[in-house]
Amino acid sequence: MSAIKSFELEQNENYALIDWKESNLNQGNYEDLEQIIRILFKKEYSNIILNISKIEEIDGYGVSTARKGTKICSNENGLFVIVSKKENILERFEQANIENITIFNTVQEGIDAIYLNELENDFSDNEEEDEFGGSENSSDYSDDY
Repeated sequence: MSAIKSFELEQNENYALIDWKESNLNQGNYEDLEQIIRILFKKEYSNIILNISKIEEIDGYGVSTARKGTKICSNENGLFVIVSKKENILERFEQANIENITIFNTVQEGIDAIYLNELENDFSDNEEEDEFGGSENSSDYSDDY
């Protein structure tokens, strides 16, 4: 891991893990998170885990940044996973009503969800290839042309 401002970042082939080090995620520091999410998106990461288990407080700026991360990852068929056990943080995200938000208690649960999501995406891709790209159907059309 490499230390960068308010967080530590771990990157591997399947996901990036942002381990938030500060006790809050708010107007004073949310831009650090937005910046790293943008960088990860440019590096083509569609699976990002945000570990905010150490924070005590999150405001609208922090929630908005999580919403943006969720949308970016969802658009690429990936997951933006938030890790926290704290009730006040979980309630804040629940009130925000973020579509496709994924929240777990541990980083390992988030990693497992990402691998499962990847398997589901691969399975869906294979089904589409079988349905539209199979050699059986292509011979049926060749007689018409």
